[in-house]
Amino acid sequence: MPLDIPTLFVVSTCITALLGLFLLYLWVQDRTVRALGWWAAAYLIGGFAVALWMIGPMLSPAWPEDLAPALLFVCCGMIWSGARKFHNREVLPLAVVTGAIVWLLASYLPILAAGQSARVVLSSLIIATYAVLTAIELKRERRNPQTAHWRAIVVPILHGVIFLSPIVTMHFLSEDASGAGAGLGKGSFALFALLTLLYIVGTAFIVVVMAKEHAVLLHKTAAVTDPLTGLFNRRGYQEAAQRLIETQARKGEPVTVLMFDLDHFKSINDRFSHQVGDETLRVFAKTAGRNMRTADILGRLGGEEFSAILPGGLDVAFGVAERVRAAFDISGEEISNFLVRATVSIGAASAPAAGADLAVLTARADAALYRAKSHGRNRVVADWDGPTEPPAQATWPLFPDEEPDDKQQAQCASAMT
Repeated sequence: MPLDIPTLFVVSTCITALLGLFLLYLWVQDRTVRALGWWAAAYLIGGFAVALWMIGPMLSPAWPEDLAPALLFVCCGMIWSGARKFHNREVLPLAVVTGAIVWLLASYLPILAAGQSARVVLSSLIIATYAVLTAIELKRERRNPQTAHWRAIVVPILHGVIFLSPIVTMHFLSEDASGAGAGLGKGSFALFALLTLLYIVGTAFIVVVMAKEHAVLLHKTAAVTDPLTGLFNRRGYQEAAQRLIETQARKGEPVTVLMFDLDHFKSINDRFSHQVGDETLRVFAKTAGRNMRTADILGRLGGEEFSAILPGGLDVAFGVAERVRAAFDISGEEISNFLVRATVSIGAASAPAAGADLAVLTARADAALYRAKSHGRNRVVADWDGPTEPPAQATWPLFPDEEPDDKQQAQCASAMT
C-alpha cells in the first residue's frame, strides 16, 4: 500500500501538536513534575517544525529551508532536557541547541549543499545522539528497577533502529541520477516518516507513564514519611520493619530493635523555643541516618521518640547504637547557635526473626530504654536476655566509607567497658 508523504506530514503535525497540548494540560494539572513542561514545549515546537517543513518550499526564500530541521533538533534536545529534569538533574541550555547549531553551520559546507545523502546522514546522527542521551537518562530510573531495566534495553535499540535506518539504507541501495539515494526515495522516506511518527507516539506514552509513576510515588512517599525529619513515620516504619523481619526469617538470621528518646527534650523546647526543638529533631535524624548502615531502617514514631530495626544480633546492634549516641553527643552540643547539649538514650532488644513479633520486640527495647533513662541518660542499655552488660568483646562497627573520629571512638570505648 503506497504511503503518501504529504498526508504523513499532516498527520505527524497534528499528532505531535495534540501530544504537546496533552502534555501541557498534564503539566498545568500537576506542576510538581516540571519535566512535563519541557516535554510539552518540545512536542509543540516539533509540531510547528514539521508544519514548517511541509510548507517551507512555498515560503522560500522568506524562511530558510534549514530552519525546520534546526527546530526539530531543538525539540530533541528539549526532550532530553526533560528527562534530565525528571531526575532532578541540571539542564544544559547550550547542549539543547548544540544539534541545531551544528546543523546550521554544516549547511554552509559544500558536501551538504551538493547532495541529499549527506544531509540525511548528519540529521540522523544528530537525532540519534539526542535519543541515546534521553535513553541514558531513562536508565537512571531507580524507583522502579524492573521498569528501568526494560526501558534501558528496549529504548536505545528502538532509537538506533529508527533514526540510523536511513544511513544503513543508503549503503545497500544505489544513488539515482539526482544524487539522492534510492533508499531516500518516496517509498523509503514515507516508511521512515511512519516509523518516526510511531516513535513519537510511543515516547509520549512512556513520558505519561513516567509522570504517573512519579505522582503515585510522591503520594506513597508522603503517606509514609515524617515531614519534619524526612524519616519514615510510624506507618512507614512498621511496614518496612515487617518486610525486614520476613527477609531475615528466610535467611534464618536475627533482628534487633533500637528505641531512641532525646533526653530532656521538653526542657529544650522550654528553654530555647520549639523552633530549636524541631531543629534538634532534624539534627538527630540526620546524625542517626549517617551513622547507621544502609540495611538499617530508621523511623520517627512521634515527638522525640525514634525507632530503628537492624538485621543482625545485639553484638552488632549495640555497637551501631553507641556510634549514633556518641555522634549525637557531638552534633547536639550546639544547635541553631544555642548551646543545647542534647543527648539521646537508647534501648536495644534482639530476637530470632522467625516468629518475631515487632510489637513485643519494641516493648522489650522500650523497657531497656527506660532503664537507660533511670541510670543517668545518654547511654545504651540492651536487653541481653540474661546478663545486663554487653559482651567484653563488643567492638566499634566500622563502615566501608567512613572512619569514626577520635572523640567518638573514645566515647564508645568508654561506654563499652
